[in-house]
Amino acid sequence: MALLENESFDGIGKQIHEFMTNLYPICRSITGNGVRDSLKQIKQYLPNLEIHEVPSGSEVFDWKIPNEWNIKDAFVKNSLGEKVIDFNNSNLHVLNYSTPIHTKLHLDELKKHLFSLEKYPDWIPYKTSYYDQNWGFCLSHNQLINLPEDEYEVSIDSSLESGSLTYGELLLKGETDDEVIFSTYVCHPSMCNDNLSGPTILTYLAKEISKRKTKLSYRFLFLPETIGAITWLSINKNNLNKIKAGLVATCLGDPGNFTYKKSKLGISYIDKITIKLLEDNSSDFKIEEFKPFGSDERQYCSPGINLPIGSLMKTMYYKFPEYHTSADNLEFVTPKSLESSFLMYYKIYETLEDNDYYENLNPMCEPQLGKRGLRNNIGGPKETNNFQESIDWILNMSDGKNSLLDIAIKSNLNFELIKKCADILEKNQLIKKI
Repeated sequence: MALLENESFDGIGKQIHEFMTNLYPICRSITGNGVRDSLKQIKQYLPNLEIHEVPSGSEVFDWKIPNEWNIKDAFVKNSLGEKVIDFNNSNLHVLNYSTPIHTKLHLDELKKHLFSLEKYPDWIPYKTSYYDQNWGFCLSHNQLINLPEDEYEVSIDSSLESGSLTYGELLLKGETDDEVIFSTYVCHPSMCNDNLSGPTILTYLAKEISKRKTKLSYRFLFLPETIGAITWLSINKNNLNKIKAGLVATCLGDPGNFTYKKSKLGISYIDKITIKLLEDNSSDFKIEEFKPFGSDERQYCSPGINLPIGSLMKTMYYKFPEYHTSADNLEFVTPKSLESSFLMYYKIYETLEDNDYYENLNPMCEPQLGKRGLRNNIGGPKETNNFQESIDWILNMSDGKNSLLDIAIKSNLNFELIKKCADILEKNQLIKKI
């Protein structure tokens, strides 16, 4: 599966970053207009994206869809009428899902509703209260310790009422019903690595795959984290047997090296593909065993679901200081990192499409390769030739039971080279695809 003729991905990291810049100001949460506005922008790139609304109160396994939250404005003013905290300066300033309030409080009472990070005193933390009705403000620690004794006017112009949970879904049908899931979450407000990097990269990936005829079907999910994945799984629980592989896309824009978190099985198809491609294309990467925390992989890999879904990221969530703070901004993520992440996801897609099984048409000893121009006719010791090695491995292992990926792993050769050599052998009628 090669690039379309005359097509390249030069500059795609810059394009993804520009798209992220457009999404960055939107105040998102697990429900509400912020999610809808974000999905509408994604739909401009993916016209066939379906936007679903699931009513508040709907039962999804052991959960219920919460009331919908929206916010218009919020501030804290001192006695002079000056705004000392302003939602319009950063939507992280408000505890996400804060209930509406308009009152006056002295500093000691106000501090019970203020959140800061002492370790990083210039950054605003990201805090939520989805399922416990509360209100609050987040601010830098330096700002907090410099608040003087005063009476403060507190206002959060928000609503929390019956509505719906919104998510986006795009199915790109292939020749078979076997599905690959690419899932990401769209609930975080103005933070880039976690997780505007996931939705923006998957938008461009889906856009590219939609141009191609594929063997497998590809389903892209843009969900509120946790409750969104639970909702989708609840609605689609009778069709999960179609899913053969999948990835959760998050934290893909920072300058760190790749990290792959395995599916719970640990040896699933997507685990083998991703790890092999990291070995082929990355000089330094980390492999994490499955743990029942993190992002939506913990829902997809729960005991009653147990789908073969892992998560490919750059630096893992929790492990970069900017995580869940105002420092996770448009300067922290880079076009270069976004491009490398996109290309790795695209290589995974290519491998899923190219990983065929072959049968050797000359199985009674090795065929005469020299007369076909596939062997160096000068005998004797020679330097290792990866092309020749690939030819020999493919011919020897093509018994209908080993895929190209199996051969690449067994031989410790690059999958892309194995695929190219298989194409050559097929053209020479030495193997056939089965």
